[in-house]
Formats: sequence, C-alpha cells, structure tokens
Amino acid sequence: MENFTQLYDGYVRRIYSYIYRRTFHKQTAEDLAGQVFLKALERIRSFDSSRGNFSSWLFSIARNAVIDYSRTNHGITDIFQIPEPASSGSVETEISVRTQLEKVQQYLSKIDPEQREIVVMRVWDGLSYKEIAEVLGKTESLCKMSFSRTITKLRKHIPLSVLLVWLLNSNMSFRL
Repeated sequence: MENFTQLYDGYVRRIYSYIYRRTFHKQTAEDLAGQVFLKALERIRSFDSSRGNFSSWLFSIARNAVIDYSRTNHGITDIFQIPEPASSGSVETEISVRTQLEKVQQYLSKIDPEQREIVVMRVWDGLSYKEIAEVLGKTESLCKMSFSRTITKLRKHIPLSVLLVWLLNSNMSFRL
C-alpha cells in the first residue's frame, strides 16, 4: 500500500491534468482522477510490466474513464480538443494567443481523430512516444510518424509563428 501511495503522489497531477484538458471541468476531473486511481488500486495485480510501463497503464485507465464519461455525458463534443491558454494578464496578448490557437484548433479538428489524439498526448500531456503507443495499442514508430506528418502538415497550413505560440503554450519543449 505504501508503494501505491508513492505512485499516486508521483502521478496524480499528470492524470488530473490529462483528464481536465479533456473535460474542462475541475470537479469532473477530480472525480475521474479519483476513479482512475481506485481502479488502478483494484487492478494493480493485473498490471504486467512486460506489456508496458506503469505510466502507460495508468494513462490507459484515465483515457478509458474519459471516454466512458463522454459517452454518458453528451455535453462533451470533443474530448481531445486543445485547452484554453492560461491568462497572460494582457488583454491584447490573450486575444492574439486565443486567435492563433483557434487557427491550430480549426486545423486539428479536420484531421483524423487518432492523429489529433497523438499530437495532443505528445504536446499537451507530455507523454513519450512509447507511452502514447502503449496507451493507444500502436507501435512507437507509427506514433512518431503520425506526429511528424501531422506537424509537417500543420506547418504548411499555419504560419510558423502561430505554431510556435501553440507549442510554447503547451508548456513542453521538444524537437519537431
């Protein structure tokens, strides 16, 4: 039990953020995160490290919880949409960032949902390609290729400055 407490402490913020970015509702994210850890605790004996790491297993449970929630609560239209940017304090800057992020959102809404999910999981959730592959049941190379192709298409349709604002807003740095 002590080991699970350490795992909880190590993952609770990431799981909560993952869920919040898909529900945009604090209480729902808290409730679903609690359910995720309860299911994980109940099923910890079924975790098989030869099939993936603990992080991927936990994110799979979270992903399924969000999907189940969205099926029963029709208020969510797109559980993999891009979240709103944090307030910068400057109204002009915030409007500019929101406008640019809307362009990215419009483009991403037109691509294959699986490609969009890979991009969102990589950029917003900070998951590694290996973790994404394990969560989605795909190969790591397929996830890398899908991400790369999507970002390349994104670069063609959206000015680089807008893409950079989007990536900087994700609070994650990685190589394109």
